[in-house]
Amino acid sequence: MPVDPSARVAPTARIHPDAAIGAGCVIGEYCVVEQDVALGAGCRLEPYVYIKRWTTLGVENEISAGTVLGTDPLDKAFGGHRSYLRMGSRNRIREHYTISRGTKPEAVTVIGDDNYVMTTGHIAHDCRIGNETVICSSALVAGYVEIEDQAFLSGGVVVHQYSKIGRLAMVGGNSRVNLDLPPFFLYSEFDARPKGLNVVGLRRAGFTAADTARLKKAYQLLYRHGLTLDDALARIEAELPHEHTAHLVRFVRSSRRGIARE
Repeated sequence: MPVDPSARVAPTARIHPDAAIGAGCVIGEYCVVEQDVALGAGCRLEPYVYIKRWTTLGVENEISAGTVLGTDPLDKAFGGHRSYLRMGSRNRIREHYTISRGTKPEAVTVIGDDNYVMTTGHIAHDCRIGNETVICSSALVAGYVEIEDQAFLSGGVVVHQYSKIGRLAMVGGNSRVNLDLPPFFLYSEFDARPKGLNVVGLRRAGFTAADTARLKKAYQLLYRHGLTLDDALARIEAELPHEHTAHLVRFVRSSRRGIARE
């Protein structure tokens, strides 16, 4: 597929004839875009960006200098077969970042919309990143991790493979995530542990005072009342029925690694 006539491509960039470059894209100096790559309208690549094969970007993504998208998985068992990186729209990926495609044949790494990913880190193969997340500088996200919408990972966070981080969870800097982190809560310490509600994040996301009070009570039932996990979840369902508490209960019940505890 051709480069759209309205796209601006620097003379030193190298675009494979089988790549698709959408309307209004800007491709900076010394960028490389391989075959089987598709960039939606309005994407902007700063100099020295490398987009590898089988990568698809939606519209209006901004990719900063030195970033590589669609890298081969960092997995010794990877056999070089076709797999994918699929990124949505309006994401900002800052300098010197790498995101890998899936490991198994036809597997997919998925990045949603409106995410802000800061400098010098890595999102590994087969991850699923939601929408409106913030992943700060030097965070490392291992393979098969799931991060729900509006989560916030501070600088230097490391996330163990297969872990899951819930919606509007906020993880403090230099924490290690090796268990699932339920949504709406704050986490810190070397091994990430719950520290209460992400009150600032909830307010910015438009949660009402009643929403926050309900989730605070749910937090207390889950962590502070000495209940078994099953009893805590049953009481949250019975006493605090709401879409947000229902999301919390579903997340905890679906956890395979177990959730972080105080």
